[in-house]
This record gives sequence, C-alpha cells and structure tokens, in this order.
Amino acid sequence: MSITDCIRMEQVCYSVGGRKILQDFDFCLERGVNRTILGVSGAGKTTILKLLLGLLEPDSGRVCIGDVCITGQPESRFMEQRKRIAIVFQGGALFDSMTVGENVGYRLFEAGELAENEIERIVLEKLSFVGVEQAVNLYPAELSGGMKKRVAIARALAADPDYIFFDEPTTGLDPIGVYNICKLMQQLQEEGKTTLMVTHDLATAFATSERFTFLHQARMVFDGTEEEIRASQIPEVREFLAPTEQVLFVDMTNRNGRE
Repeated sequence: MSITDCIRMEQVCYSVGGRKILQDFDFCLERGVNRTILGVSGAGKTTILKLLLGLLEPDSGRVCIGDVCITGQPESRFMEQRKRIAIVFQGGALFDSMTVGENVGYRLFEAGELAENEIERIVLEKLSFVGVEQAVNLYPAELSGGMKKRVAIARALAADPDYIFFDEPTTGLDPIGVYNICKLMQQLQEEGKTTLMVTHDLATAFATSERFTFLHQARMVFDGTEEEIRASQIPEVREFLAPTEQVLFVDMTNRNGRE
C-alpha cells in the first residue's frame, strides 16, 4: 500500500481535561477499504474523525493525509489534502437559512472555481443520486430526518472526495430510512469512494463495511473482518455484539470517559 493511498494516525494521544480519550493510537484507513469504528458511547469514535480531518490537534503523535503530515500545521497548509475527505455529520449540519440546493453547492460556491451553471448542474446531479432532487428549493426545516441525511450526503459528494466519513448516519431514522442510507453507502463504494463510519447500528455496519475497529478505554482492542469480530473472544467486544445481564444498567461512559 502506498502512503498516498491512505489516511493514518501514528501513536496518537488525545485527552480532555486530563482524561485520556486516545492513548498511543495507531489507525489506517486504506483507499478502497470500507471500515467502521465501533465502541460504546463516549469511547472516542467521533474524536477520531475530527482528528483525521484536522479539526482537533493531538497531544502527541501525528495524523497524515496521504504523504502529508497535518499535525502541527496551520489549516491553510493542508486544505488541498483535506478536500479529499468529506464528512456527513450525525445531525446533517445543514444551514437552516439556505435552501437544499444552496447547502449542497455551498462548498463549490465558496471555492469560486466553477461557473454558477456548472455548480447548479453538479447540485442537481448529486441530489438526483440520493433521490431528493425534488427538494432543491426547500429549506431544511421542510425535510424529514431521512431526507436531511440524504441531502447531507449529496453535499459531501459535491466536491468529489475520495473518502467520506459518516458519523452515526442512521441515528433517528425509521427502517426505511436506514435501508436507504445503507443502499446509498453501497452505491458510493461501488463508484470507488472509501467510507469510514462510526455507529452503534451493527446491522448497518455489517451491511456496508469489510473491516471493523473496536475502541475501548482509549485503545484499539480489535481490528479485523466481520468474521473475525463475530468470533472474537475479547470480553468487551462480545458484550457489545451480544449484551448480557452483566452490563444491565451499567453506565459505560463512567468507565471510558465521554467523547
């Protein structure tokens, strides 16, 4: 694997208020390998996404996008590398004051590199891909939760990234909404996009990913395939996949800290 074909973390430590969130954490997202990060609430899964994007700075260690180390660098030094990545936030994070079309085209308008008619073409193309082109002139408040998620995916696609991060993409959706998100992720993968997801939704994880990372008490305790994680004898992994009465009413965040 070439270093230009991955995003990686090397011996990353990160803490909040003296509480360890990640400790000596190594992670690699290879281009073309679709991966899910699992762990209880507060384990640090979303923190990993933010570190990979350069939105947070590690206490030590380094984060690289391709062959460029972004740790300790001003944002202006790695903007080109970060354009390879898009993120779909848990709540969609759409701008309430903008129409759907304006939300999807926002990044392209800000870049100022394309003509307005070309941006409008891209916006309609991406909205059509996620099946909500009819909502182009609506505002986020007029959309269902599932439609907001699909618009957020269209916005992520507008800049044609190589990698797409999904932060709990199926939270709050009904079974039809979950099915639609899974299908969209599978379509993206078929088109060559690499996906990284954090989720508690095991059905979605197994439907859309081929490798799984399990985070526990600031460290990676498992990394492998679906077959391997299902067969894992690691207690924390087994309890997560098939909870027993041992974790009844146990507040796991007290044992792991909060994200």
